[in-house]
Amino acid sequence: MITAVNDTATHERTIEVGTELPAVECPSAVAPRDARELSKRFFDRLQDLDEGTHEYQYARNTLIEMNMSMVRYVARRYRNRGDDMEDIIQVGTIGLIKAIDRFDLAREVEFSTFAVPYILGEIKRFFRDTGWAVHVPRRLQELRSDLAKAKEQLHVELDRDPTVRELAAHLALSEEEVIEGLVAANGYNAGSLDMPTDSDSSAQSRTLADVMGEDDPAMETVENLSTLAPLLHQLDDRERQLVELRFGQEMTQSQIGAELGVSQMHVSRLLTRTLTKLRKGMLTDH
Repeated sequence: MITAVNDTATHERTIEVGTELPAVECPSAVAPRDARELSKRFFDRLQDLDEGTHEYQYARNTLIEMNMSMVRYVARRYRNRGDDMEDIIQVGTIGLIKAIDRFDLAREVEFSTFAVPYILGEIKRFFRDTGWAVHVPRRLQELRSDLAKAKEQLHVELDRDPTVRELAAHLALSEEEVIEGLVAANGYNAGSLDMPTDSDSSAQSRTLADVMGEDDPAMETVENLSTLAPLLHQLDDRERQLVELRFGQEMTQSQIGAELGVSQMHVSRLLTRTLTKLRKGMLTDH
């Protein structure tokens, strides 16, 4: 807030920063309307000060802090992009500082009118340079941006997240195009496998790597059985009986020979021929 200059402590600070500038104890707490008027006084004084002086630094830093509300206002437009808001605000602050260093009261325009394009420019440059962890076509990048804006607008109107159908109607697109854009948006950020799966920051918190699935060896068996089933139906009755006795009942060749009344050697030849037929069929299907 802007303080009076009649108490000793404030008076000392006013003398330190210069008699033409008021002492602003907490610039970030100054209301935007007051900041606009007060900024004009600081800009008027700033153009007459030499860089590097204490008074110049005080005026410049106070202008930055008083006008941070503009950065936060612009940054809120991008809150649904999935990026850390603190990063966006820091980038926007760079734009604010550039605007302060280049602003001239002689332009006879409001500082906010001059500064917002600088803030927007830095934020957009940030997204251009650091966005999209996975390369996607320009069309999908633009669609992602349109979807983000539509989701925000519809959320305000509906007081809930919009459905794919509602997004498609709003953007005059097909539902398939909306789904394609939503899927492509997953390529904007890449998550670390060490990222916690919840907000618990304790040592017991699980990471994405802990809960990700891995190849199940049994899946290959399932696929083989699925391929083998129709091939078994193509065998004749004797061949199917051999397979059943050997692999279903797990009988030895000697036991199978005794069961069928043939020699063990003959059982071995029959099994070899049958299994060769099955293997060839599986390889052909693959």
